[in-house]
Parts: sequence; C-alpha cells; structure tokens
Amino acid sequence: MKKFMEEFRAFALRGNVMDMAVGVIIGGAFSGIVTSLTDNFINPILNMCTGHEMYSLQDMAGFVSAFLSSVVNFFIMAFILFCLMKVVNKAAGLGKKKEEETPLAAPAVKICPFCKSEISVEATRCPFCTSEILKEE
Repeated sequence: MKKFMEEFRAFALRGNVMDMAVGVIIGGAFSGIVTSLTDNFINPILNMCTGHEMYSLQDMAGFVSAFLSSVVNFFIMAFILFCLMKVVNKAAGLGKKKEEETPLAAPAVKICPFCKSEISVEATRCPFCTSEILKEE
C-alpha cells in the first residue's frame, strides 16, 4: 500500500498533471467572467437595440457591479490557486533551485590581453589588434 501511495504521489505531482488541473480550474473561473459579460453587457445592449426592453441607469449600474464582482472572483480564485501551487511545489521539492545539477559551461570567449576585446577561446591571434595570444595553461 505504501508503494501504491508513493506512485500516486509521483503521478499527481508531475508537472503536466498539475498544469492540466490549473488550466481546468482557471478555465472554469474565466467562464464566469464570460457569462457575466454576456448577461450583463451584451444581452442588455442587444435588447435595447431591438426595442425589446429598456433599462434604467440603476439597471446598468447593477450590471456593471455584477460584472466587476465576477472579475474580482476570478482574481481571488487565481490568487488562491497560485498560493496553493506554491505550497504543492514546495512540498514536492519542485520549487528548489538545483545549482549543483547544472554544470557551468566553459566560457566561449576570452579577453585579449593587449586590446581587451572579446575573442574566441581557441584563437591564437587577436582579430582586432593582430597580437599573438599565448596559450594559458
């Protein structure tokens, strides 16, 4: 049973599974904004254009308030999800920088001791001042 739980943890905390979960949650929260936009702005404008229904200034203020409420709900959901992902990544060890695993690359350029220009490491003569470069050992 312990091995099963370890395998499940490894599966659930894999990057692509967590990305998909975040995408589904953010998509659901964003659909609330789209629904509010259509219900509170587009439908009233279409109703006024077709003469079906007239709205007062108080009605329009209510529509704006409802839309802003859905936008605030989206940002609250996104912030909570962000905080949750930081905790999950920290628990899974994904948030740590692994400096020891990334070896430093050998420099591709060096400085000419005579004119101080950047030249290739393999150069035996500086292309700028034509000075002969001695091999450093």
